[in-house]
Amino acid sequence: MPSTTRTTPNRYADRMRDEPEVVRQILDEALVCHLSFVVNGEPRVLPTLHARDGETLYLHGSTGSRPMLAARSGEVPVCVAVTLLDGLVLTRSQFNHSVNYRSVVIHGRARLVTDVAEKRRSLAALVDHVAAGRSRDSRPPHDRELAQTSVLALPLAEAAAKVRTGGPADDPEDLGLPHWSGVLPLRLVAGVPEPGTDGVAVPLPAYLREYRRQR
Repeated sequence: MPSTTRTTPNRYADRMRDEPEVVRQILDEALVCHLSFVVNGEPRVLPTLHARDGETLYLHGSTGSRPMLAARSGEVPVCVAVTLLDGLVLTRSQFNHSVNYRSVVIHGRARLVTDVAEKRRSLAALVDHVAAGRSRDSRPPHDRELAQTSVLALPLAEAAAKVRTGGPADDPEDLGLPHWSGVLPLRLVAGVPEPGTDGVAVPLPAYLREYRRQR
């Protein structure tokens, strides 16, 4: 994924990572992305679900949502961002506080998925992105449900990651201050699965017993 003027950061350029495997790993781990676009000259940002299939990112939405409506008349210029927060970096000075993170920003033109086979495949990928193996363990959408759902496809041709790792960077003159300095690691942890209240007993599938986002 060669860098472009839109993917090259102006600040902390040393944190940029444009290796395709880094971009893919972050997209595959993140549960939610933010889709930005322009409507009547005004910016809009929507949180939504996504899934990567090869070098295409699929974005889920309702047929009545603004980006999906706009895509009916052709490709839509968009920007997509995802962020994984890995830790709070606390320094002795408030100014130098930071976070450890992994993020991806994608620029491009998204198209509405109209091919039925691709649409079904992308929706199955979205389900499996949330819980790997779930598409084989749930009913696929019927035609009416399929008609009520829209999917955007965005190529990963113009994508780059930024990553911050490591500990605090205290200024030398602050090292003698009596304040704790270090990193508080953060990670997404699944709780105990809670079955529905419909009274139908089904064994808990292995993909939920062993659920984790880190891949």
